[in-house]
Amino acid sequence: MPYPTPAKFRVKLAGDFHYPDGSLRYPDIGLSMLEAAKHIEVSRFAEHRNVMGADQIGDANGVIVLAARVTQETLKSPENLLALGRFGVGYDSVDVAACTQADVVLCITPGAVNRSVAEATVGWMMALTHHIRAKDRLLREGRWDERTRYMGCELRDRTLGIVGFGRIGQTVGELLRGFGMKPPLAFDPYVKSEAAAAHRVKLVSLDELMANADFVSVHCLLSDETRNLIGARQLGMMKKTAYLLNTARGGIIDEDALFDALKSRRIAGAAIDCFVGEPITKPHRFGELDNVLLAPHSICWTEELFRDIGRMCCQEMLDLSVGKRPIGVVNPDVFEKPSFQEKWRRLTRGAV
Repeated sequence: MPYPTPAKFRVKLAGDFHYPDGSLRYPDIGLSMLEAAKHIEVSRFAEHRNVMGADQIGDANGVIVLAARVTQETLKSPENLLALGRFGVGYDSVDVAACTQADVVLCITPGAVNRSVAEATVGWMMALTHHIRAKDRLLREGRWDERTRYMGCELRDRTLGIVGFGRIGQTVGELLRGFGMKPPLAFDPYVKSEAAAAHRVKLVSLDELMANADFVSVHCLLSDETRNLIGARQLGMMKKTAYLLNTARGGIIDEDALFDALKSRRIAGAAIDCFVGEPITKPHRFGELDNVLLAPHSICWTEELFRDIGRMCCQEMLDLSVGKRPIGVVNPDVFEKPSFQEKWRRLTRGAV
C-alpha cells in the first residue's frame, strides 16, 4: 500500500557541519538522499553553539546534530520538532529524557562507525608498540644513533582487553585475529557468555582484564555507570608494559589518575582520543608526556565514516517523514505516547 503524499518535512543541519562561508566541512554526509526527496527541505544553522538553542531549531521537523549539546532548554518549544539525529553512536551529549518528554525521537547510527573506530584502534596499538612518534622525531632532529633506545614489540602473543564488548569492540577483535595475539578478554556486564564465545572472547571481571591485558581498549558508552570506571586502583593493576587506549568518551577514565600513571611510567603508554571538557582549545597537559598519542576526538574520522553515518542519519529522517519507524532509536518509549503519534501524523500529513 503506497504511503500518502508526505507534507513538506524540514531538516536542519547543526552549525558545525559547515564552514563560516556556508560550505560543507565534509565531502559526503549523505545529503544527496534528502535532496532527491521532493518533500524534504534541507537548511542549516547559521552558527555553531556548544549548546544548541531552541531558536536555532525554529520550524525544523528534524535536526541532525554533530557535537552540540541538547538540553531541556533546547527543547522548550518542540511543537514542530519530531526527531533529532545524533551523528554517531554516542548520545551522552543529549538529554534523552527531555527528548521523550518533548515528543522527540532520538536516533543514532549503530554499525556505521564500527570499522573506522576499529581500524584506528589497531593503528594506534601498532604506533604505540613500534614507537612511531618517537622514531619519526629522531630522524627529523638528526638523532640517528638514539634509535637503539626505542626497541618496540609485536602484537604477537599479547593479550587485548576490551572494555565494552559491543559492535565496535567486536570489530576490533575481528581485525586483530591475523596478528597472532592470544584470545582477547572482554569486560561487559550486559554481554552473555554465549555471545562472547561466538566471537572467541573470554568474558572476565574488570579487575582481571586490567591485570592481564597488554592493551586495554575502551569501547563503552559514557553513563553514570561508567563514569570514572577506570581510576587509580584499576590503573595500578595494569602491567608496567601495558598500554591504555580510549576511543570512546572522556570521563570513562579518571584523567588525573591516568596522567599520574603515565608521568610516573607505571604503565608503558596510552592513546587518547576523548577528553573531559571537550572541545579542548588550549594545549592539554597530556601533551607534556612523551609516552602518549593524542587526537581531538577524531582519530576514526574518515571519508567513509562520515559518508556511512550521514547516509544512515538521512535515511532515518526520510523514514520518519513517510511514517516509517527508523532504526537506531534511543528512546523507543516515545512511540507509545499518543501525543507523539499525533504529532507524527500531523507533521507527515497522516502518513503514519
